[in-house]
Amino acid sequence: MKKSSKEPEFKFSEEHVKSKSPKAKFFLEQRSEQGEIVDAANNKLLKRIYNVDHNVYLEGGALPAVTKELMGLVASASLRCDDCIFYHCIQAYRLGSAREELEESLNIATVVAGTVVVPHLRRAYGLIHELYAAH
Repeated sequence: MKKSSKEPEFKFSEEHVKSKSPKAKFFLEQRSEQGEIVDAANNKLLKRIYNVDHNVYLEGGALPAVTKELMGLVASASLRCDDCIFYHCIQAYRLGSAREELEESLNIATVVAGTVVVPHLRRAYGLIHELYAAH
């Protein structure tokens, strides 16, 4: 029997993430501001792409949402997209992923794509360090 797709249950809110990490706060606020501008354009194609992107990371199906976010992190790091790397690190953290899981995912991306990933990995480690630091 197929599981129905639904929003994942986050262990941490975006507000919690913002309070833990200045890097995450800047990223999330900038993403929100820029997203509002894109939304105001009312572009049907972008709305469809955003919908597909959102739905692929929902709970349901064979993989849990956190695994999908870690896979997204590997793909994003391999493609060297800092915004996507930050997004997937934050979402995986919010879903309760352990620090070691994010780091291992970045290791896989580095093996897949090569050392060209290293500058992006450094920025990701900065974010991860802030998110997992004890306050």
